Amino acid sequence: MIEQHYPEPTVGALIFNPEGRLLLVKTHKWKGRYTIPGGHVELGERLQEALNREVKEETGLEVLKADFLCFQEFIYDESFWEEKHFIFFDFICQVSDGKVQLNTEAEEFIWVEVEEAFSYPIDSYLRTALEIFQNR
Repeated sequence: MIEQHYPEPTVGALIFNPEGRLLLVKTHKWKGRYTIPGGHVELGERLQEALNREVKEETGLEVLKADFLCFQEFIYDESFWEEKHFIFFDFICQVSDGKVQLNTEAEEFIWVEVEEAFSYPIDSYLRTALEIFQNR
């Protein structure tokens, strides 16, 4: 494992289908909890480009529209499978359909109403993003 020297910027996608339901993915990286698709920003890549790429790679979905929601700091939290320092940039995303094709980063997915998401095992960062979404 390469030692991390700087915080890693990442993007997260609160993806909504045309029916207004939110996509949650269950992944081993978050110790079996549900979260949202996303990942690191590559060198030379803008946040929007990273968002579009990560959503496509992890779900097969195309982002039609994305609006910035919030940023959060993640510093060596035990809720992730690796010891990392991230800066999360979360976006509200619209997609044209709900035909999800997961890659190997997630084991399953569900479409839920935002209120329903709180009843699933989600991490505190997703909980915060959802609360910010509801209060905007």
